[in-house]
Amino acid sequence: MAFPSIAHVALTVTDLDASAQWYERLMGVSPALDEDAGGFWHKVYPLDGGQLLGLHSHPATDATDRFDARRAGLDHVAFTCASRDELATWQSRLEELDIAHEGIVDAGYGSGLSFKDPDGNALEFFAPPA
Repeated sequence: MAFPSIAHVALTVTDLDASAQWYERLMGVSPALDEDAGGFWHKVYPLDGGQLLGLHSHPATDATDRFDARRAGLDHVAFTCASRDELATWQSRLEELDIAHEGIVDAGYGSGLSFKDPDGNALEFFAPPA
């Protein structure tokens, strides 16, 4: 039996409205779901390929807390690009949106373009090697 692919990723954010605006500008989509999930609020965005990206707002989240990849748990979320040329297109898009990034980094296993959301959640566009 093959291991299933990822259906969705949900990120906890400190300011749901600000994060939603940021992600909607970046992705160019509106949430498919925007509701009280019984103790927390979430917005869910459709991604190409059938996956979903969720933003969660929990009442107990410390508004001053920021993501840190060195803590146990999530390190980063990577979005698939078909090629390095597509990465370059996303790099231009990040620059249009005034989103800081680390530039395209090439490695034997592929190329990545890393950046962060308003809470410091580590994000990446990733393309396999040519």
